[in-house]
Amino acid sequence: MDTSPSALLRLFLPKVPFIVRTALWHALCLSPTSSKWDLRTEITVRIIHSLLDNPVPTPLAKQQRWSLKDPGIKGKMWISKVTLPKPDEEDIGRVLVDAIDSLDDGNGIYNVPSTVPVDAEWTGYRANVPHDRPRLDLPEAQHYERLMAEVSSPLTILYFHGGAHFMMDVASHRIPTSRLAHLTNGRSFSVRYRLAPQNPFPCALLDAFQAYLSLMFPPPASFHEAVPAKHIVFAGDSAGGNIALALLQLILQINRLTTRKHLCFHGRSLDLPLPLPAGLAGNSPWADVTRCMPSVVSNARWDYLPPPMTNDQISTFPHDEIWPTDPPRGDLYCDLSMLCHPLVSPLAAKTWTGSCPMWLAYGEEMLADEGKSIAALAAEQGVTVIWEQFEAMPHCFSMIFDQLKTGRRCFKDWADFCGRVAGDAAAEEAAEIMETKGTWFAAKTCQETDVDVRSLAVCSQDEVAQRMRSTASARMQGNEGEGKIMPKL
Repeated sequence: MDTSPSALLRLFLPKVPFIVRTALWHALCLSPTSSKWDLRTEITVRIIHSLLDNPVPTPLAKQQRWSLKDPGIKGKMWISKVTLPKPDEEDIGRVLVDAIDSLDDGNGIYNVPSTVPVDAEWTGYRANVPHDRPRLDLPEAQHYERLMAEVSSPLTILYFHGGAHFMMDVASHRIPTSRLAHLTNGRSFSVRYRLAPQNPFPCALLDAFQAYLSLMFPPPASFHEAVPAKHIVFAGDSAGGNIALALLQLILQINRLTTRKHLCFHGRSLDLPLPLPAGLAGNSPWADVTRCMPSVVSNARWDYLPPPMTNDQISTFPHDEIWPTDPPRGDLYCDLSMLCHPLVSPLAAKTWTGSCPMWLAYGEEMLADEGKSIAALAAEQGVTVIWEQFEAMPHCFSMIFDQLKTGRRCFKDWADFCGRVAGDAAAEEAAEIMETKGTWFAAKTCQETDVDVRSLAVCSQDEVAQRMRSTASARMQGNEGEGKIMPKL
């Protein structure tokens, strides 16, 4: 992202009257959110909302280019850039296709993706330097050695960035990944997965799968040694949380299938079933690409995400070099026939039985109900689930509002879960006795109230499935615009 002074001035100068009006309403307690938010939160949320819900959307290619600008590397982070080589074998693509097809009703349409080299970044905390200290001019292997010299935990966080599947990058998320590394004494491995609309489902999922296997079974010339699955946590925010959930569901489905006994990867024969990670930690994960759940409307006042449009507000994205696709596709991420597939929308998954422990955190945001449904279903099926929801907080708030007590608490709990399930021997013992727990945190005070995770769901599984099918059908019939579910910068 371009954070130069001139770029920020161009972005915010037209918003000055809006900011003044928002501040005035907040000061006079005329804002419906003034009792829950401080002034900084109010202005930040309103500005982000105004940018994302632009009535004249910016072309997708321009949005994407803007979000991919590298802010540079400086301060308290070690970054080592790597490229995971493409395996000579095609097995990982084949098992992915087998899993997709086995979970589909036979009507889904998608293109089988090619396996490609995948860029990624190792991220660690760099202690005892000022925030503006430039990155050392060293080979990437030496950056990795310096990073590892400050790592004291075996934990590796396999991280997938957010950005609605078509924006953002590992570079835009270096601050939260380095912060997670700092709080856990571990390291993050952040994956530059392929972005839509140029690379639709299942390209990003294949890249994520390749990254997981590469951690456990390093390709030749890798910087890292093999990382046992018990020391890996899948993590992500928003659309990255979607990929983390989908990757976990993919591995569970591969292990359910009995058609294969082995998987070839960089000259090795890997036994199936595959090992599961130690845990999954999702920060406001986007689990329903249809966006059909009640909270999408009922929680809109607390969020900056644009609400769904009514039929008379159908929106389309401006045509540019990446949209519409050829052949045309009704959704940026996938063909409309795949919207309800559990590897596209993990909310549609019928079972999480056998899963690793999950940590799911949301604000009182538009995506909350989909997280509640997954948490309740998984807990009912015997999965350990830690559920945290924060009153009056928007999407991914802990990555934006670190000045708030609730923001700091959420981020700390995110890191604590990762260290607890995948850290040293003491952490492994703690993970074994971890129990399902749900907590509601009050705005401002962060006062805790216990909630029953198994009773979180606002709809039955049958009702969820019906809602998803109905929304997907409306999209396929042209009654909903392609712009319904995406930010329109």
